[in-house]
Formats: sequence, structure tokens, C-alpha cells
Amino acid sequence: MSEASGTVSGPLSGQVALVTGSSRGIGAATAIALASQGAHVILTGRDTKALESVEEQIFQAGGAATIAPVDLTESDGIARLATALSQRWDKLDILVINAAILPELTSVADIDQRAFNKALTTNVLATQALIANFDPLLRKSQNARVIGMTTTVADAPRAFWGAYGATKAAFEVLLQCYAQETEKTSKIRVAIVNPGATRTAMRARAYPGEDPATVKTPETVAERLVALCQESYQTGYKLSLNHLQ
Repeated sequence: MSEASGTVSGPLSGQVALVTGSSRGIGAATAIALASQGAHVILTGRDTKALESVEEQIFQAGGAATIAPVDLTESDGIARLATALSQRWDKLDILVINAAILPELTSVADIDQRAFNKALTTNVLATQALIANFDPLLRKSQNARVIGMTTTVADAPRAFWGAYGATKAAFEVLLQCYAQETEKTSKIRVAIVNPGATRTAMRARAYPGEDPATVKTPETVAERLVALCQESYQTGYKLSLNHLQ
């Protein structure tokens, strides 16, 4: 892991945050926003150069970040990441589960099994692995927040979105169960956030004819997520940002 120390102080000073899929889009914007409020952010993703670019933006703004490249589909990648973090920090305050794979939009009958398996691994199995490996560090925080990024089609099924919707429905169930399991035994609070239409590469693939200028920026979503990290809410809280522009 490479590290950039910062001079920014803010409401999240002293807190450690891990953002999956932080090389671009909502993940990158959220990592930058968290760092701007004083958090030390661990940047994870598969694209090391993209992570370095995000780290540089954080550093230039006076923030603190650590790059930890990881492929969530690797069976032991998350465990290695958790071990490395536990050797450097004694707690984890914020876990943003943002990384996800959008399989090809197709009918259920035509879903490609290999692509579906990859999406299940990233969107579902990796989520459980993140919870399993980081639960001990989250329990040591006095104000732990776990924020999972979801989608409208997780609970409002739509034709040709079956593969992605199914993985995200399972994703939500895991997080809701974890919220109930930790509610009375820890200070962990779980939130599930649907960002709605946002200007990301994933959105562009799903809606190739859409004008990106007509949907909100990742920074708009990131601003709301950072505010959520500082708010008091009932664990298991679900929030839709479809109304934001």
C-alpha cells in the first residue's frame, strides 16, 4: 500500500474510511469528499493508475489517502486487505461498498452464466467477505458506518435487468441482515443508498443514447454520502437520491 498524508482537519478527522471501487465515478468522488472532511481514506480498486490519480487529487487538496489495489473477485484478496489494514489501524469507521459489475442487459433466458457468476462474485460474495473480514475493525469504532450502494431494479424488477437486479437484491438482503445482527451488539449503523441516475461509466453503458448532462454528477451523490456519515439514523436505513439533480 502507498500512502499520502494530509493536513486537512474536519468533522471526520481521526476517522478511517474504506471505499471500494474508488478509482472512478461515485467511488472516486466519495473518497475525495471524505478526505476533504478529514478522514483518512483507503482507496481500493483494480486500476492502480486510476487510484493514483484519485490519491493525487486528495493529496493536492491537503487530504490523506492510502492506495490498496485489490480485485474483489480474488478469493483471498479481501482477507489480505483486511490483514494489511489491521496492522496499520486499530479500527475502521466508514465502509462504503460501492464496487459493482453490471452484466450485459439481456433477458433472463439469455443471461451469460460466466458474466453472471462474475457479477455475483463482485456484487454479492465480495460483500459478504467485506463484512466478514472488516466486522472486527468496525466494532472497534465509536461511530461505525457501513454504506452500500444499490439500484432501483433491486426491488423494482425491470425486463432485461434480471442479472444485475438479482445480485443487488441479494446485496440488500445481506446488508439488512447484518444491520439487524449488529444493532444491539455494536455501534455499527448500516445504510443502503440508491444513487439514482448518475453520470458514471456504468450508466453510460446501460443508457448509451442518454445525454450525460441530463443526470446528476457523482460529486452530488458523494456530498450526500459524506453527510450521511455524520448523521444519526436507524441502522438498516434505505435512502433514494432519485430526487437529486
